[in-house]
Amino acid sequence: MSLINNTIAFVKKQLEGAEGGHDWFHIERVYKNSLLIANGEDCNLTVVKLGALLHDIADSKFHGGDETVGPKTARIFLENENTDEETIQHVINIIENISFKGGNFEKKFNSKELEIVQDADRLDAIGAIGVARAFNYGGFKNRALYNPEIQPNFNMTKEEYKKSESPTLNHFYEKLLLLKDKMNTETGKKIAEERHEFMEQFLSQFYAEWDGQK
Repeated sequence: MSLINNTIAFVKKQLEGAEGGHDWFHIERVYKNSLLIANGEDCNLTVVKLGALLHDIADSKFHGGDETVGPKTARIFLENENTDEETIQHVINIIENISFKGGNFEKKFNSKELEIVQDADRLDAIGAIGVARAFNYGGFKNRALYNPEIQPNFNMTKEEYKKSESPTLNHFYEKLLLLKDKMNTETGKKIAEERHEFMEQFLSQFYAEWDGQK
């Protein structure tokens, strides 16, 4: 089997029973989005594929906030596959810098491959699937759908963002609606526009129903 096929098999096994918004199907969507965005970009396609497949191999939010588990897991796997060190380090850099972490987090690494996978991951956080994932995770954490008395917090530190227990609807304002303007590639920006518009329409409908207007 090829490295990519081995990676797919490894990720599927690792993510068995994962929370619905961070399971194999999330990885598969990000992988497909990455290939779509990479088409026409000058990039290392192998790094893009591996970065997409391994970017959430051990999400810190499911490991007590430990951000080292994912990179370690990916490194061990890739070393066992006899992957060259340059590729391994590039994939690790993608894993460590891809996430929206709040607290005005700044990337410590930049590459075209990171930009592609990051856009692909962010696209899966917005639009119809983004709405579904947000409420799925909110239910997983037993959070309220919405509480008008709890306002979004736009000035959270990184640690506050990670530990936030605010209603799911607040997450739209604290993260999801911000992603459109954080896209890196032209393809990512174009797709994000349409998905962003869907979320705005969803919120308008949500508030109208909440207030008994529809």
